[in-house]
Amino acid sequence: MKKKLITLALSVVVTTGLSFQSMALEYIETPVPNQINDLLDDDNDGVINARDLCAETPRTSEIDNDGCGTKISANDEVSILILFNNNSAEINPGFQRQINTMSDFLSEYPETSVELQGYASKVGNTQYNLKLSKRRANNVRTALLNNGIDESRIKIVGFGDTKLTDYGNDEISHARNRKVKATVVGSYESINEEWTIFTTIPK
Repeated sequence: MKKKLITLALSVVVTTGLSFQSMALEYIETPVPNQINDLLDDDNDGVINARDLCAETPRTSEIDNDGCGTKISANDEVSILILFNNNSAEINPGFQRQINTMSDFLSEYPETSVELQGYASKVGNTQYNLKLSKRRANNVRTALLNNGIDESRIKIVGFGDTKLTDYGNDEISHARNRKVKATVVGSYESINEEWTIFTTIPK
């Protein structure tokens, strides 16, 4: 009985081996895909490199379909109003803070320039008042220069007593007309940030 079992087992092995040889398939190499576009997203903004028009978008930006951050345009401005004593072009130390604020603004917005407008009260000679208003504007200009602002960005103009703020003939009215004033507007753009679960709601 054992000899029959051994003979049967050998017969199965030989038969099976012949079967595998007859079923052998020809090897076919794995095809390589022809990837035309770069599907990577180097700045991790969700837009692949092939379509991304803004390659270095800040991570917190709210982006459009081109991978660019949504920009918000706004304006900022600063004004100064410096008053002077009668027949004087000397800047009162109390107005130094305004000059410093203007200097900081001009430094923050280097593309801007300023026109300093000098005025005088309706007291005395008109020609003298014109020169006095220019001296007042020039002294404010000097103060800005001392704060590091380039002279090419500062223009002065004197109006004398031709453009009065107050037409009264009392001391308060005259004091309001003895001045230098200026307003500068600076434009800027910022990137709107996308909302996430970590965004803090302003109080």
